[in-house]
Amino acid sequence: MSRVCEITGKKPLSGNNRSHSLKATRRKWNVNLQKVTVMVDGKPKTIRVSTRALRTLKKAKVAA
Repeated sequence: MSRVCEITGKKPLSGNNRSHSLKATRRKWNVNLQKVTVMVDGKPKTIRVSTRALRTLKKAKVAA
């Protein structure tokens, strides 16, 4: 299961950790995904969405 928001398509970002000596090692910033149940065509469906998308869904009163 990939770490991708099913609503916005957000994916993990990558970059470098920087130590005090500025040595670079690779790291990843994962998306904060949450499982949420939404109504799709009158039926409940569990999807994985980012917390930012979840805030928007709750504001639109789509997600519980």
